[in-house]
Amino acid sequence: MDDNDQSFVRVSIFGQEYTVKAQADSRYIADVAEYVDSKMNEVSAGLPSNQSELRIAILTAMGITDELFSLKREKENMVSDVEDRATSMIELIDESVLS
Repeated sequence: MDDNDQSFVRVSIFGQEYTVKAQADSRYIADVAEYVDSKMNEVSAGLPSNQSELRIAILTAMGITDELFSLKREKENMVSDVEDRATSMIELIDESVLS
């Protein structure tokens, strides 16, 4: 993707307007912004009303990072499981061919 493929997308996150320049589909950028906005609102709703936006943003980032790490761990476990099953199947095939 070259510089000409960059999009400028106007998004709103937690009441603030941002113009985002990205090498991605504008709908994707809007979806990401909507997700962050919804997560920030969730975090804000669970805290006393006098919390700073920075605190809410940091807690939201930690929550989203936790989701990411959990999904990565799940993926690694699935890959490991598939590799183990494939190895077992190969061993079974080898045993039946050699028998």
